[in-house]
Amino acid sequence: MKEFPKLQGKAILSPMEGVTDVAFRELCRKYGAALTYTEFVNSTALVRKSKKSLAKIKTSEIEKPVAVQLFGNSIKDIIEAAKFCENRFDIIDINCGCPAWKVIQTGAGSAMLNNPEKIKEIISKLSDSVKIPITLKIRKGINEENTNAVKIAKIAEKAGASAIAVHGRTQKQGYSGKADWGIIKKVKQAVKIPVIGNGDVFTPEDFKKRLEESGVDYILIARGALGNPYIFKQINDYLNTGIYDNKGKIEQFEEYLKLALKHKIPFAQIKTHAVSFTKGLKKGSELRKEINLKKNLNELQILLNNFKDQMEE
Repeated sequence: MKEFPKLQGKAILSPMEGVTDVAFRELCRKYGAALTYTEFVNSTALVRKSKKSLAKIKTSEIEKPVAVQLFGNSIKDIIEAAKFCENRFDIIDINCGCPAWKVIQTGAGSAMLNNPEKIKEIISKLSDSVKIPITLKIRKGINEENTNAVKIAKIAEKAGASAIAVHGRTQKQGYSGKADWGIIKKVKQAVKIPVIGNGDVFTPEDFKKRLEESGVDYILIARGALGNPYIFKQINDYLNTGIYDNKGKIEQFEEYLKLALKHKIPFAQIKTHAVSFTKGLKKGSELRKEINLKKNLNELQILLNNFKDQMEE
């Protein structure tokens, strides 16, 4: 087993499809994310050198350490993809938690929770095949009648996993209901490798509470970072001093936009982020409707500049 790197903080940016592009990750890293993950990447598509998959594994020079998250059903392709990524990343993470139908119907993502022996084989073979740490992300279980997070964590540890991230919801829950931090605590008590908790952490106060009650080593921030990558600085400040400040959403988006242009992020993705950064703003719903109508970057920038001027009046 390779040792999981010692991180400089407790808050980690969770992998999120359509969100954690290289520009967004760089901004989160700048604000104090201790580790960043790529969007999840289809192993088979990566092996075939799909343009979309290759774009997902682009990294920024300030991302250190950085993890690539792979998913798939073919052990052969997962290993080949991991070898391809080995020299670009510090960690290979295997997604065993995604509840999306398009993923689970292929036997990947959270469908893996039905097959602990396959998880064991993947982790074991990967550990033998690459020199960097192997981690995995799981859920509580398939449903409330079948919760096997503790069992899988023990299997993964024995197979050579360097850390495990646990989302406190079942596959059936998707992102509804509440995350069960009790199961995350049980996983932490059951294994010796680092455990990373995940689910319903939206504020620095949430973070501190979950960290203390579960005893986990780190916590993944997912939807809490949407439209507010500054949350990483807020969390770090709150843990260190008990206080934190806020930063304007439009100001944060402008920082993201500069990085998006530097990294050549497609306009459709920039627009998706623009919508996220308007959540919680006064007249934000009207602004979101306008954003969705914009056809190019110039139109978007004019709209946001006008909105900013109105806010300052």
